[in-house]
Amino acid sequence: MKPFPAHSPETSPEDDLNEIADHLADMADPTAIRQFFAEILTPRERSDIASRWRLMKLLLAGRTQRSIAAELGLSLCKITRGSRELKRPDSICRKLITKKQHPQ
Repeated sequence: MKPFPAHSPETSPEDDLNEIADHLADMADPTAIRQFFAEILTPRERSDIASRWRLMKLLLAGRTQRSIAAELGLSLCKITRGSRELKRPDSICRKLITKKQHPQ
């Protein structure tokens, strides 16, 4: 049996990410989404994603970058990137975190 190629000539990594985004958008069950993450990501990758999400929540709560770095053991570069993303007017992360903190 031939191994399945990572990307066929007809698709790109961006196409694959778009496909994943479409599937996630169709999923309404948080348990199924967590299972998907467990199946596709390593424990380390899931931990990294969770840390990035937490640092963004801490930034929006007013914590300093240095205190976040000390608490989470992350580099200031990662925290600065998160801060920069949150400052963008179209930041989805900021909208999601704010929505969760202040449900309508």
